[in-house]
Amino acid sequence: MRRLVRPLLLTALATCCGAAFAATADQAPQGRLPGWAVPQSYQLAFKVDPAQQDFSGTTTIKVKLNQASDHLWLDGAELKVSKVTITDAAGKMHAGKYVNVDPKAGVVRVDFGSTLKPQDLTVKFEYSAPLNQQLQGLYKVTAKGQPYAMTQMEPISARFAFPGFDEPGFKTPFDISITVPDHENVVANTKQVKEQPAGKGWKTVTFAQTQPLPTYLVAFAVGPWDIVDGPDISPDAYRSEPLKLRGIAAKGEGHRMEHVLGETPSIIHALENYYGFGYPFGKLDLLAAPDFEAGAMENPGLVTFRDWLLLLDKDSPARNVQGSFNVNAHELAHQWTGDTVTTAWWNDIWLNEAFATWMQQKVTMQVHPEYRADLDRVRGAQGAMSNDSLVSARSIRQPISGNGDIMTAFDGITYQKGASVIAMFENYVGEKTYQKGMRAYIQSQKFANATADDLVSAIATAADKGDAFKHAFKSFLDQSGVPYVATKLEQKDGKTVLQLNQSRYLPLGSSGDAKRIWGVPVCVRYGTVAHGKDGAPSSKVACDMLDQATGSMELPGASKSTWVMPNANASGYYRFSLDKDGLDRLIKQVGTLSDAEQLAYADAINASFRRGDLDAGQVLAAMQPLTGSKIREVATVPLGTASGLYHRIATTDAQRARLAAWAKAAYLPRLEQLGYQRKAGEPEDDSLMRSSLASSLAFDFKLPEVRAALLKQGDAALKPTADGHLNLAAADPDLLGDALGVAVQEHGKSAVDALIAELPKTSDPALRNGILGGLASVEDPALAEQVRNFALTKPVKVGEMAMLLRGGRDTQAQRDAMWNWFTAHYQQILDRTGSFSGGRLPSLAAGGGCSTAEYDRLQAFFKTREKDAAGIGRGLAQTGESIQLCSALTAKQDPASILR
Repeated sequence: MRRLVRPLLLTALATCCGAAFAATADQAPQGRLPGWAVPQSYQLAFKVDPAQQDFSGTTTIKVKLNQASDHLWLDGAELKVSKVTITDAAGKMHAGKYVNVDPKAGVVRVDFGSTLKPQDLTVKFEYSAPLNQQLQGLYKVTAKGQPYAMTQMEPISARFAFPGFDEPGFKTPFDISITVPDHENVVANTKQVKEQPAGKGWKTVTFAQTQPLPTYLVAFAVGPWDIVDGPDISPDAYRSEPLKLRGIAAKGEGHRMEHVLGETPSIIHALENYYGFGYPFGKLDLLAAPDFEAGAMENPGLVTFRDWLLLLDKDSPARNVQGSFNVNAHELAHQWTGDTVTTAWWNDIWLNEAFATWMQQKVTMQVHPEYRADLDRVRGAQGAMSNDSLVSARSIRQPISGNGDIMTAFDGITYQKGASVIAMFENYVGEKTYQKGMRAYIQSQKFANATADDLVSAIATAADKGDAFKHAFKSFLDQSGVPYVATKLEQKDGKTVLQLNQSRYLPLGSSGDAKRIWGVPVCVRYGTVAHGKDGAPSSKVACDMLDQATGSMELPGASKSTWVMPNANASGYYRFSLDKDGLDRLIKQVGTLSDAEQLAYADAINASFRRGDLDAGQVLAAMQPLTGSKIREVATVPLGTASGLYHRIATTDAQRARLAAWAKAAYLPRLEQLGYQRKAGEPEDDSLMRSSLASSLAFDFKLPEVRAALLKQGDAALKPTADGHLNLAAADPDLLGDALGVAVQEHGKSAVDALIAELPKTSDPALRNGILGGLASVEDPALAEQVRNFALTKPVKVGEMAMLLRGGRDTQAQRDAMWNWFTAHYQQILDRTGSFSGGRLPSLAAGGGCSTAEYDRLQAFFKTREKDAAGIGRGLAQTGESIQLCSALTAKQDPASILR
């Protein structure tokens, strides 16, 4: 599953079947279900009409009962079970009783009526349930007035659709049949094998049996879908038959699937070549969901996405085009890591998500090197480090103590930190060796479940490494935090030696303990005495494993005045520091570093600032050399840093004017060279750079020149056309949201009213995102409240709501207004977002806070509401800590340093 914030993105319970899970008939298991009842297969039959509010179903599970019992435990939520029938091994039927013991967690008990000996049972449930309104389980969504029903089961929402053993460790085959109105199309994980009449106006569609799957990968969709054929994916050395590829979209949108269907074969071939194992699921459908909670979901054979990721045309924003490929590659990588091999329990969800993120980056670098997925990996790791610097951060292998820990496991720690750690150890042992280990891992665990030990052992065996390697790898999996490697050059006996000291990186104001040790593969780049063929300074890379608090590295060939970049190629998941002399030397060499190393350098500067080691003026000076980089990802880092100083550190008009002038001098000429309209045939990176610069300069620094150019486009977009719609195509597609945002800020209510009226008339996801982006930029307090109220109404999809609620947090007054609105509308927000979003509620309410008062009110409000939705507790801890750290940093800084 891919999480997207904006279309802009377990020890006690880690072992199965122990005494901790022994539950009495009155006490529901608090964690994993007991292992003495194991599903062997499912038959799922549904009757679904998306136009109705409810559906009905029959679920038949073959269960292996491994100990005598008069009941079994399984999962079910909001199901109205009318009948349970247990058939024993002798064929005798028993009437069962379905008991909701823990409705909030969705855990139920099935009573047999008498004690049954260990044997194979068949348990049949007949039930009905509501089509979910919160994008979970089997849920209902409407597009262009047409109702659809589709599924999102991960992580623990299959229980809303059918009773079962809703855990990843239980993998079985599924037989699925779905009865739908005659006029509806229906798709599922596997190929359709039969269709037959089912009474007046109904038909029953039966699908081929699946490979062994966990419940969270079961998927189907019902509605008036467009179903379009893509190119067959040709056979190769690992698959003897062509692979059927189709696109599924809401009615009238299928023609916009051509681009993504054309890109997909290259992804599949790259993955098959890497893993040495052909795509195993028979057919492949890509579905553009009209509303969706996640970014995408890797259901085998039926991969589902937010619609803006798949519905593309020549005018689509460049970020949508690149996002489409990256997310598609991520989900298709899951077909091997996640679907073929599935984590045994949620503490190892990184085996799914981190590996899909890492593999997506490899595929993207192979197929679209211009997308610079190598830099995405570095930026992703650095984003994860911001969270990982919190004392409340979770570890990659986080112990699961309840559903909240499952819900909040899908974060930057699992995805981006996990991918970075994988890449670090791949770099340490070598790509070919790592690939050998991955192939062995997939083959040994295919269609089964795996743990971290299985993966680490496979890599260690391939690399001929022992326990020290395993310990180093697991040191990053089993403990939270970012290693902080302090470096200092010394001359000893005529040799240049780099002294190393590791601790945990902790920002200013943190209450954490810095004493923590990892097995860190440290690679450093340093200047050598020799020069290259062109006379330019030469450098070498040295690597060593730092698995103690202190260590040292000899740097052969280094000059006495050498410089050191302590994270060569940015391949390591750690932060570094240099003494003053070392930093001064490195600053002079920034232009010679690789693009990835320049990103690591920028992160080191920012990290030193957050530790209180550098002031704002020093940060600006250290960042200045990066502003002229030709590489977008590098050049825009200082812009983000300056924006943070503008909104968080500057306290006077003079200080803000200084920062705006700095940003203008560094970036406005580049934006003006690009212009404000996409040019025919221009690289996508130019479009992305234009969007990044225009947005920041117009909104963060309020540059009049940029705002005037965007306002011109916004005004044109707001003019009605002959058919009564706004002329949204008049704005550059990459700048639409920003152009509308400036228009909203300049024109106020007339612009807000026009966009609110337009959204229900607009089905194009890119245009909807532009409208939402414009509305989210509102600054007037009364209009901001109008927009927030609008976010709770039906024209705004559930998956779009957060876009409108996360804007307007730069000032204390804006955050106070958001807080007052959130607390007044808390129940409506909770009802609409559902239990899966619980961990994000504290951030939605108070994210961006930077004062003790904001921390105190957050704690007071949520401390009594932690049980309202799973995950609130962790979200509260992390949001609160972030507020405290921001407050400590601002108190430490001298804003006057900006003027130096």
